[in-house]
Amino acid sequence: MDMRTEELLARVDHTLLKPEAGWNDIRQICDDAVYFHTASVCIPPCYAARAKEYLGDSMKVCTVIGFPNGYNAAAVKVFEAEQAVRDGADEIDMVINVGWLKAGEDRNVLDEITRIRSACPDQILKVIIETCLLTEEEKIRACRLVTEAGADYIKTSTGFSTGGATVDDVKLMRANVGPEVKIKAAGGIRSLEDAEALVAAGADRLGTSRIVQIVKQQQ
Repeated sequence: MDMRTEELLARVDHTLLKPEAGWNDIRQICDDAVYFHTASVCIPPCYAARAKEYLGDSMKVCTVIGFPNGYNAAAVKVFEAEQAVRDGADEIDMVINVGWLKAGEDRNVLDEITRIRSACPDQILKVIIETCLLTEEEKIRACRLVTEAGADYIKTSTGFSTGGATVDDVKLMRANVGPEVKIKAAGGIRSLEDAEALVAAGADRLGTSRIVQIVKQQQ
């Protein structure tokens, strides 16, 4: 494996969020993540505690809340975050309430992210804004809200909506989030070339399962 591929893998949240995934599937991506030295495994909340017990300190466990639609009551999302912390999650990817953002209810969006940030103060918090559903102006507002709320990352997509990460969206996010906020590109990353283009545009993390699959096929 060349250094270019190793550097890409080190940015990957190796992801399996399909509803039909069972523990054997989750365990396999955990094993692959450790073998290929990815940044984390990103898995459904119901497997977070089991994965943490299985992996110990060998790999970061990331899980999702308010996923994939983001319209859960804020109190429910806060509880999900608290439960993820109890289960040992190291990183949490939350979905914003897209409808609130599109309706101009920025104060509600900010309050929700801030409450979730408070519920997981020692974990990495990534905020999914679902760029495919937003106008450019809405994306810019989301960038500012995520920055103000003190999240660690802004994330393009769930991978479950009408589109995924694009180079243009990553560039727009990079130009509009605070310097301390990192960017995670997720959804539709189908090749090493896709991954490299997103990193070149400013992505710090990549949410995908395909990069590991491609590297395994090349071995």
